[in-house]
Amino acid sequence: MNYFDTVNWMFSQLPMYQNKGKIAFKKDLTNTLALAKHLNYPEKKFKSIHVAGTNGKGSTSHMLASVLQEAGFKVGLYTSPHLKDFRERIKVNGKVVSKQFVIQFIKRNKSFLENHKLSFFEMTVGMAFDYFAKQNVDVAIIEVGLGGRLDSTNIITPQVSVITNIGLDHTQFLGDTLELIAHEKAGIIKPNIPVVIGETQKETTSIFRRIAKENNAPIYFADQTIKKAYESDLKGSYQVKNIKTVAQTLTALQSLGYNTSEKQTAKGLKNVVKNTGLLGRWQTLQYGPKIICDTAHNREGLTYVMQQLAKEEFNKLHLVIGMVNDKNVDSIIDLFPKNAAYYFCKPNIPRGLDATILEKYFTKKSYKGSAYNTVNEALEFAKKQAKSDDLIYVGGSTFVVAEII
Repeated sequence: MNYFDTVNWMFSQLPMYQNKGKIAFKKDLTNTLALAKHLNYPEKKFKSIHVAGTNGKGSTSHMLASVLQEAGFKVGLYTSPHLKDFRERIKVNGKVVSKQFVIQFIKRNKSFLENHKLSFFEMTVGMAFDYFAKQNVDVAIIEVGLGGRLDSTNIITPQVSVITNIGLDHTQFLGDTLELIAHEKAGIIKPNIPVVIGETQKETTSIFRRIAKENNAPIYFADQTIKKAYESDLKGSYQVKNIKTVAQTLTALQSLGYNTSEKQTAKGLKNVVKNTGLLGRWQTLQYGPKIICDTAHNREGLTYVMQQLAKEEFNKLHLVIGMVNDKNVDSIIDLFPKNAAYYFCKPNIPRGLDATILEKYFTKKSYKGSAYNTVNEALEFAKKQAKSDDLIYVGGSTFVVAEII
């Protein structure tokens, strides 16, 4: 199989959460542990930093990777989902894994993957760990896919565990309260391993403190300890909290030999996109009219994005919005401004919410807009309607952003 055939096999042959939803979620690590044994435990051959959280874990992971690269370390980076190419999930010093490695990994292990019925995410985690081990990275930043305790990445023993924040997302899997979700994400806390919490939240602080104490794990709350402000090329007011989380994590790493100077930290934070290739975080796509996209898709993330939108200068606001069909639209609709033109669309995945259904959610709340067959059709129509001093925002789902970048 060539690269195209290999990736298509991975996508279509096996359940994948981002396409299928709940049926792809497995509540144990049996398959991942079996694959790790089959691959001769690659996760034990490199050091790692584990990053969980409802929002900001992708940005935090990329920021950490960028700073450590500036400090001269060979850095692996595993994140999800990808926007354009599967290989975005697995990088070393900002360079994506080769097509040949993806092809050969599947070829070598295909019978095992089929016999054990591994999910897309399980096999991808195994591929990333195998790649980082073979690349002999100094450290790998590993982003949790979903939750923490039962996530496939949670077979590692990291140098530091990081939990950015807790919000109500993926409640069908993780629980419908902040406390329940915090317990799931706290599952990445390991014995004697320091843990950094990005945001102090009254509903979750006691849970993190208790589980850290049970594990004899030093715990740090970044928003309480980090006072210095840093700038980043990742724009959006919500990045301020992620930057503090990164700074506290770097402090925790200092005693472990990961020395980063103030100059390297500042340079790394200012060159995240250049060093890691991160896309879709408050990204400006063009001017005249200005088009901004962002992958925020839950209440906490969208709250920050809408606050940021309100700070922009424009004549009229146009929003190209699409969502997935397991999203509780009623729980987030109040965040969106009413004095804007809406262009509703369906991301091109099986989980995509039909644009006409999304339109009905909004119009019954007195929002004004129309439904379009595709994301690109919605964006093109918005561009035709917008004047040069208007602003077009594209978002609501990672998969909407993926189609227009």
